[in-house]
Amino acid sequence: MKILLTNDDGVFAPGIKELGKQLIKEGHNVTIVAPEEENSGKSHAITLMKKLNFSLVDIEGLDCMAYSVSGTPADCVRAALEILGNGFDYCFSGCNLGYNAGMDILYSGTVSAAIEANVFGINSIAVSSQFSFTEPNYKTAAKVAIDTFNKIYDKIDQVQVLNINVPNVEYEELKGIEVCRIGGSVMDKYTTYKTSNGYSLELHGRNHCDHPEETDRYFLEKGYATITPLLYDLTNDRLIKNIKEHMYG
Repeated sequence: MKILLTNDDGVFAPGIKELGKQLIKEGHNVTIVAPEEENSGKSHAITLMKKLNFSLVDIEGLDCMAYSVSGTPADCVRAALEILGNGFDYCFSGCNLGYNAGMDILYSGTVSAAIEANVFGINSIAVSSQFSFTEPNYKTAAKVAIDTFNKIYDKIDQVQVLNINVPNVEYEELKGIEVCRIGGSVMDKYTTYKTSNGYSLELHGRNHCDHPEETDRYFLEKGYATITPLLYDLTNDRLIKNIKEHMYG
């Protein structure tokens, strides 16, 4: 298959390199198009007011074409289709450093790149590995993503986005893989400093909370990898009829 591989951690990040290696080993024709620098938390932002640079790069240890883009993860997908054409069979985004679970998917550049590919009719998988200050286990995350792909890519007709999160353990140590819904929000912690004309806020962690059962965050805490199919139709169909009745009588 002809696969577009992108991320939000940057074109030279170790997570995208590991996923690229495993996809190539599976026999796929991989093209990497990823941000020239780290772009975490950029969500679905695109560049409007300046030019994008699309540059050939060499990623040591990978035998595939690779390009950097001076923009966001969503920009990377748009630029790839503009320059290289919409001939890709599938898109992978990752492996990201840190989970994109629960409502964090709204902030995730990794997930948004996968969604952007889906907008153009390309099925996609976003994959993230649990954050670690030492050595994230991208091998396990990539293996889960590819195993999932091999099982479902030709079984589901509807164009789709799958969001995969994987604990930072060896593959054999996973408790299993759960297909589940997304969890809720977790509030971030900030340290707030008074300045001469306002405040300065510095992010430094998250608050603890109990996660609803049968959600991605719930299973991840128990050592399972999770797969969540994403739906991003923003129209609230249930409210259309009700609002029409109030608007038009």
